[in-house]
Amino acid sequence: MTNTTKSAEPIVYIVDDDDELCTSLAWLLDSVDIASKSYNDVASFLDGYDKERASCLVLDVRMPRTGGFALQETLNQIGAPIPIIFVSAHGDVRMSVRALQQGAVNFFEKPYDPQQMLDAVQETLELAEVRFAECAERKQVLERLRTLTPREREILLLVIDGLPSQNIARQLGTSVKTIDVHRARIKSKTNAESISTLVRDVLSRRIDLVSDL
Repeated sequence: MTNTTKSAEPIVYIVDDDDELCTSLAWLLDSVDIASKSYNDVASFLDGYDKERASCLVLDVRMPRTGGFALQETLNQIGAPIPIIFVSAHGDVRMSVRALQQGAVNFFEKPYDPQQMLDAVQETLELAEVRFAECAERKQVLERLRTLTPREREILLLVIDGLPSQNIARQLGTSVKTIDVHRARIKSKTNAESISTLVRDVLSRRIDLVSDL
């Protein structure tokens, strides 16, 4: 494993069983002050992956034991915001289409042009910072929503559906005053500027109040 780390700046993870490629790419990135960490297998990468740091991944498709597509699927399942650049010595159109359909941002055939790779990495790191910030904001909203009781979440869900307090009260068999008290508590407990801004935060970050909490 080759490491070149610089504080908490965005980092490039390189996962490839080709030691020479890992070393050369790490050197290339270091030449323009981009931090990197290299791993020769998926398991080692997952052990070292820092989800709290903005990053992108240069990933080989074919490796012993676990391949690149399997790692991509794992990262998608855990909601990791890390953008992926695939590389392969055996690339074809079908393979690149599969990678891009599953969310990869680029696909290079080996041997690739160093400058093209460097340009792609720099662009992808910018995307990584945006994704990381969005992911962090989503986590913050989720943490605030987890302070709500089941009843408060139920009422918030109905508010998101566009129902006014009168309709919510009728549907839940309670008074409008009780619903308004719940709405005030929801606003206070989530530290929201207003219920409408909280609704906007939930919708814009695609949060499901049932499955995500």
